[in-house]
Amino acid sequence: MKNIFITTAIDYVNGNPHIGHALEKIQADVMARRHRLLGDNVYFISGTDENSLKNVQSAEKAGLPIQEYVDKHYSVFSELKEALGLSYDDFIRTIEERHVLGAQKLWKMCEKDIYKKTYSGLYCVGCEEFYKEEELIDGLCPEHKKAPEFIEEENYFFKLTGYADRLKDLITQDKIRIVPEARKNEILSFIDSGLQDFCISRSEARAKGWGIDVPGDDSQKIWVWFDALANYITALGYASDDSKFNTYWQEDSQKVHVIGKGIIRFHAVYWPAMLMSAGLALPNTIFSHGYVTVDGEKISKSLGNTISPFDLVDKYGTDAVRYFLLSEIPTLSDGDFSYEKFEKRYNADLAKGIGNLFARTLAMVEKAGVVDFNISPNDYTLEEVSSFRQKYDEGFSNFAETLKVIWELIRSCDKYIEEEKPWTLTEKSKQEEVFSNLLFALDAIGEMLEPFMPDTSRKIKEGLGNNGSF
Repeated sequence: MKNIFITTAIDYVNGNPHIGHALEKIQADVMARRHRLLGDNVYFISGTDENSLKNVQSAEKAGLPIQEYVDKHYSVFSELKEALGLSYDDFIRTIEERHVLGAQKLWKMCEKDIYKKTYSGLYCVGCEEFYKEEELIDGLCPEHKKAPEFIEEENYFFKLTGYADRLKDLITQDKIRIVPEARKNEILSFIDSGLQDFCISRSEARAKGWGIDVPGDDSQKIWVWFDALANYITALGYASDDSKFNTYWQEDSQKVHVIGKGIIRFHAVYWPAMLMSAGLALPNTIFSHGYVTVDGEKISKSLGNTISPFDLVDKYGTDAVRYFLLSEIPTLSDGDFSYEKFEKRYNADLAKGIGNLFARTLAMVEKAGVVDFNISPNDYTLEEVSSFRQKYDEGFSNFAETLKVIWELIRSCDKYIEEEKPWTLTEKSKQEEVFSNLLFALDAIGEMLEPFMPDTSRKIKEGLGNNGSF
């Protein structure tokens, strides 16, 4: 049994969740459920990032005190757990005391690499990051397509330049494994271009008094990314040396960050450097997914094309939403959502696919009046299911391809029914054999679906009876 720690990014609460947020949470949940099925000791977390300037600006726009604003909006993100069938073990808010104390402790542990200076630069509030002129596209932030704000003030900086060689070695040798390879190459290129020390605080005035105080200097607030990245260890009790912190972070464990490609730099460069400075263990894997577009357009509040995962779940159900995002959106690259694509997948693969096979098989069994199914499937079916299981295990990290394997088995069962025509069989032993083979395959399908579609898996198991022990 291995200790596995899986995290999602924590979300700003200045807007409502959309299907891009849902994709990341579901992908991480699939990993967590899969490892639990393998017998591993899993701890899975998510949360909300509530100390950002964009939250302050949104609260001002809404005419609400910032505390009231974040309290009102964080719950929408926490409600994704039930709506999407997620299996979080913890959900952290960055305004919680355990996080504030942990972020300040991390700052103190990094103090040998922290210094103060006056600085001016171009700051994108959307990214919460300074940009160099050459990084902009036509003077705009490459991520948000908006002109960054010119900022000049005295701030604290982290000596990132001292970690360039170690970071390059760690990533090149896959000691910090970045998935997919394209993102790994992107980060190595960024390191080779020359790292610069980065700003890790903002003035009390610019922060509008919101955020975590820099230890020993209440005229400054900790930069939101230094603060936010710390959530991965503060949720484990870093501030109090909780046993979870040692078990899932410091000791021999697998630490996996599931994030969007737009924040890869923070997780693959800044975060490991901070951890090395503090003398802490490093993440093992950074799993970077792509973006979800809507009808070919990037999701944007200004375009009015945000799709609410709650609305989709209300209309189609949790597992249908999980299935679409995992099967239609490539696991490690961009993919597109449209209601037309959703309906097509829903009807072809769910209603007419697994739904039809399951209902049809149980109806035939009931009609036949056969009661003894605890018989071994014939060698052909056992071998057939075993072959699908092997492909499933070997390719599991590609969720879309793994689901294709399951649906190949579903189609194989449909073909088997048409070939054998069990409703025409007069020999009871032969009919029992065919039904047993189908139920054995359905049991395997239910088990393989559990990480992806847990509610569907449960219904299959319950429908088969005996907890699916055929």
